[in-house]
Amino acid sequence: MPEIGLFDAIYSARALRRLKPDPVPEEIITRILDAATRAPSAGNAQNWAFIVVRDSEQRRELGAIYRKASAIASEMYKARPRPAHMTEDQYRRMLNSGTYLWDHMGEAPVLLVPCLHARAAPAREMLPASLDAMYERELAYERQIRGASIYPAVQNIILACRAFGLGTLITTNHIRCEDEVKALLGLPPD
Repeated sequence: MPEIGLFDAIYSARALRRLKPDPVPEEIITRILDAATRAPSAGNAQNWAFIVVRDSEQRRELGAIYRKASAIASEMYKARPRPAHMTEDQYRRMLNSGTYLWDHMGEAPVLLVPCLHARAAPAREMLPASLDAMYERELAYERQIRGASIYPAVQNIILACRAFGLGTLITTNHIRCEDEVKALLGLPPD
């Protein structure tokens, strides 16, 4: 597959919800995942894993979980005002394309599921006394920003896919059913 330049990839990357069923060669997936692991992470922890779902039954089941989670997201979207930069028609088309994705996610030839391992918090007693009063607030802060370490890798995936002419979509709807996704993919609790 011919590659395109970085800025062409940036300027042409879109959230594509109507994905082609064409197979993706293993060497392309390997290059995409290599690009993901080149991303920066907080403290250089690199506490990520990338699950490649090729099995059609697993993709179908993941799509069913996604459909259930997305039904909740859809109601949330419908209940809030549309973004100011979108016309009513653009917003309706975006919502409709989301519905299409729910029904067809399992048909994509491969799904990449980026995962972030939760880093254990330091034991309270190991911290200086001056931080004791802030301990709970710091834990809440870490939970709030945790995803920031995976998103640079996800952006690299999006750009690498675009460079190879592949469609992508970043979605977090399935996190509403995280335990089901973990069980399906055999992921550990963290």
